Amino acid sequence: MSDQSGSARSLTAPPLLDSALLDSALLDTALPGASLLALDIGGTSLRAALVTADGRVLERLEARTPRPATPDAVLAAVTELAAPLAGQVGAVGVACAGAVAGGRVTATAAHTFPGWTDVPLAQRVASGLGLPCAALNDARAAAWGEAQAGAGRGVSEFMFVTVSTGVGAGLVLGGQLHLAGNGLDAELGFVSVPAAWGPGAAVPGLGRLGPLEFESSGTALGAQAAALGFGDARALCDAADARDARALEVTGRAAALLAWKCADVAALLGVTRVAFGGSVGLRAGFLGQVRAALGAFPERYRPELVHAALGADAGLIGAALWAGGSGEGAAQG
Repeated sequence: MSDQSGSARSLTAPPLLDSALLDSALLDTALPGASLLALDIGGTSLRAALVTADGRVLERLEARTPRPATPDAVLAAVTELAAPLAGQVGAVGVACAGAVAGGRVTATAAHTFPGWTDVPLAQRVASGLGLPCAALNDARAAAWGEAQAGAGRGVSEFMFVTVSTGVGAGLVLGGQLHLAGNGLDAELGFVSVPAAWGPGAAVPGLGRLGPLEFESSGTALGAQAAALGFGDARALCDAADARDARALEVTGRAAALLAWKCADVAALLGVTRVAFGGSVGLRAGFLGQVRAALGAFPERYRPELVHAALGADAGLIGAALWAGGSGEGAAQG
């Protein structure tokens, strides 16, 4: 049974819901060898895909996220999008931004997902499609996808980090996806760093501290790029790749902050490999700067840094494998 007390847990299966439980044996035997359905609920687009048990995407569909992105509007749209694929599968996994625990989601970006407070996401998707459903945060789903079918294979302590609009992460410890009862499983973007650009709070003896995401995300880089006349984050990173000194200073600081936190995670949890994804994280020059900064830390706290292997499909693949691989249970429609 899932822990609703807020204590951390590591699972190899979706958390059980308080009602409408599905025994894991049903997930394993309902349609042996069948494909799985994956859904990805994003701020700009909704995606649905058929995924094989070994993590290959067979078919995909996409639609724009409705505006305003209220729970009823989004769930109606994603159900309509996925309906043509639902008859071919035995289970569905859904990846969604926000704090996800026990199949329920609360948005951390209320301006993007208004009204998303304690929404029973897994139950509603299950009811809409008539399939057992398991839900994960999108970054955690991507971490599980990379661990099972991508850059995390072969190690038991692994972290996936996406550097894009924000900074997100997912942890695999002892070969198991780390989840927490309150949905704050691996919020790397909200660990504290010196606040040189974004807003921060004055901490006695430490100066101003603010979230890593406000200093190192694509959004933060874009704001700094505009202030320096580079236009946007892509142009800033292009200039850094061309060895522009001002651009290198900005991207170098963002990369160093990420390297610092990777070293911290290695020291705390024994993580030995970190895979970077996202529009910024997948840039070779940016990852090179993270690696260079990590070299300043003691060797034992330097995890291997690699690019994520599954690209934009990591969350879809992870959600599908989570729902259908070795599930303890899921919501059933």
